[in-house]
Amino acid sequence: MTQNPSKAAKARALVASLLLIESAVIAALGLWLILLALRADSFEFLPLLGDLLFAALGSGGLAASAFGYRRGKYFGRAPAVLANLIALGVVSYQVQAGLWIVAVPLAMLAAATLLAALRAIPE
Repeated sequence: MTQNPSKAAKARALVASLLLIESAVIAALGLWLILLALRADSFEFLPLLGDLLFAALGSGGLAASAFGYRRGKYFGRAPAVLANLIALGVVSYQVQAGLWIVAVPLAMLAAATLLAALRAIPE
C-alpha cells in the first residue's frame, strides 16, 4: 500500500513533535529529581548518578527518535514504541496509587504518541 509522501511527512512530523514533548517532560522530571537529591538531608552519589542517567538517556533517546522520525528513518520507531509502552505501564501504577492527575495526562500523551508512531510510515 503506497502512501502520499506529503501525508507521510505530516504523520512523521506529528510523531516527532510528540516525542520532543515527551523528551522535554523527561528532562524536566530528571531535573526535578536531581534537585530533590541535592536538597535531601543526606547526600548520596549513586541515586544522583541514577537521576542523571535517567534524564540524559531517557530524554536524549526520545529526542534522537524524534529526529529520526523527522528524517524518515526507521531507527526511531522501536525506541518510541518501547518508551510509550513503558509509560502506559507506569500509568497503571499511578492509577493504583490514586494519582489520577498524573495518570490521565501521561496515558493520553503515551497513547497518542504510540498510535502515531505505529501509523507513521518511515521512508
